[in-house]
Amino acid sequence: MTNFENVYNQYFRDIYLFVYALSRNETIAEEITQETFFKALKSIETFKGHCKINVWLCQIAKNTYFSYLEKQRRLGPEPASEPVSKENVEEAILHKEDAFRIHKALHRMNDPYKEVFTLRVFGELSFAQIGQLFEKTESWARVTFYRAKQNIQNALKEESI
Repeated sequence: MTNFENVYNQYFRDIYLFVYALSRNETIAEEITQETFFKALKSIETFKGHCKINVWLCQIAKNTYFSYLEKQRRLGPEPASEPVSKENVEEAILHKEDAFRIHKALHRMNDPYKEVFTLRVFGELSFAQIGQLFEKTESWARVTFYRAKQNIQNALKEESI
């Protein structure tokens, strides 16, 4: 238990800030972060070490947040929104419905594009930090992010048709 306690103490703030960047709501961020660590504790034996533990925790947090959004969507309708501007995918994250559409497109995307986009936009990491996480170059992170953004834009175009 002490080992997981160290993980909790070391990564709680990072995961909280990650979820806060997704939700822009302190209460939701705190709730999702707590649930993330609860899920991680329950399934720590499934962590295989193919990625860093903070990336694994962010993935759990992201999936938990998406589940939360889906539940909220089922509970009540949201107002209609305008289509996402393909030039500014990052700014569309600020609008909840557009963000959910982007998350759906992101969920269908393959790794490493999904992870790089998530770390860059939601985790607000630099390209150098992302490259370091994947043990690649900063240029690799930039190209991967660009391709991920293009994939999302194409998915949103197809969805609008």
